[in-house]
Amino acid sequence: MGARTGSEYVERLAASSPTVFVHGERLEGGIPEHPVFRNLVQTYAELYDLQHAEPGAMTYESPTSGERVGMSFLVPRAHEDLVRRREMFKRWADRSLGTLGRTGDYLNSSLMAMSEAGEWFAQADPAYGENIRRYYELVREQDLLLTHTLIPPQANRSQGAGQQLGGQLTAHVVSRDDSGIVVRGARLLATIGPIADELLVFPSTVLRGGPDDEPYSFAFAIPCDAPGLRFLCRESMDHGRSHFDHPLASRFEEMDAVVVFDDVHVPSERVFMLGHPELCNALYADTSAVVHMAHQVATRTTAKTEFLLGLISCITEAVGIEQFGHVQEDLAEVIIALETVRGLLRAAEADAAPNAYGVMTPKWEPLNAARNWYPRFYARLPAIVRKLGASGLMALPTEADVLGPARPDVEAYLQSATLDGPERVRLFRLAWDISISAFAGRQELYEYYFFGDPVRMAGALVRGYDREPYKARVRRFIDD
Repeated sequence: MGARTGSEYVERLAASSPTVFVHGERLEGGIPEHPVFRNLVQTYAELYDLQHAEPGAMTYESPTSGERVGMSFLVPRAHEDLVRRREMFKRWADRSLGTLGRTGDYLNSSLMAMSEAGEWFAQADPAYGENIRRYYELVREQDLLLTHTLIPPQANRSQGAGQQLGGQLTAHVVSRDDSGIVVRGARLLATIGPIADELLVFPSTVLRGGPDDEPYSFAFAIPCDAPGLRFLCRESMDHGRSHFDHPLASRFEEMDAVVVFDDVHVPSERVFMLGHPELCNALYADTSAVVHMAHQVATRTTAKTEFLLGLISCITEAVGIEQFGHVQEDLAEVIIALETVRGLLRAAEADAAPNAYGVMTPKWEPLNAARNWYPRFYARLPAIVRKLGASGLMALPTEADVLGPARPDVEAYLQSATLDGPERVRLFRLAWDISISAFAGRQELYEYYFFGDPVRMAGALVRGYDREPYKARVRRFIDD
């Protein structure tokens, strides 16, 4: 089959029957037409169509089928491969202005790294290495859209999974046999779960490594419409308004959901790790999956920062404030942020090297710095939009007013130094949607926790960073 078109993605989704609870409804299919998901499905379809509009940049020839497949599945063997893949990441990220965090390339790059690390999975069972390789090929050749579920529900974080509700709260293995495993309980946070093809259920939090952690230690994949699996969605931030009124939310509102496993059977060929808490803790790092995921994320956040620099610049130009020193200081902060993330991304690629499995892998330290810094910094960007947009972001009429009987007032009183009234309203509604709206609030929270608890991440950064050469230099200086 190879790289899908948008219509092929929609057709497959229409033929599936995931169980989804949203706004008081229980859906068992019909996702592409539902008002909550319709616009996002269309956006993802456009991303798939881009693969066919630009096949040279977005696809490559499959080593097994000879079909053109998505570039995000490419196994990098040279620096040039990393650049080709990053350029593909950027094309998709630019289409959403960096606001879509779960486009397929994010997990495709992770799955690629894992598939090449079959020996690592085989430590637990030789079958697991084969399972992850075959699954990667399945996803690549059918161009499936993946999501994943990460963390246990927030019931009582002072207790381990085995202590909460008698061990029944968090998704866990309740039985196993030669045919597979049965899973019961819940997990957070399956972004785009209702519109995805497959769900990866991988370890993401630090397991304590004791016998009590065994039932909660696993890695597997299942279709999103597997029997017994259901998604409990949050309130939608796409309110069915026009692109004029909600320019971002009406296109890029990614749904987040709780995933409930009601005795879900996972076939043995889809299990990649079972038990072995110590291996589960090391899965992302030892396979280099986290590095390739961070490579995609740094590319996406570059696109997002470029968008915000452009938006802020349009605002300052429109209302004639760019000559003021404090405004230039804010603009300089955004420019520095953009060049910082670009520089870290470039350094990671420039210092790339093959990992233990022969995969050309970006340098981890620059990407680790980026994934620690950007989540903390990002809140400054919408804050600058709010500061410079000021009261102009508060009294914004809707499209119906701009096109209706109030248009003369819009034209007379809402014009700016460089824009007429309707154009200024359109610009400021975009600024509102990235800085003030519910969509904006979700974006800020999402970026802050994208890779997990920033405090825990900072601790991991400190523990994993080799500071010995720098300490030795200080000691040598003191001894001289």
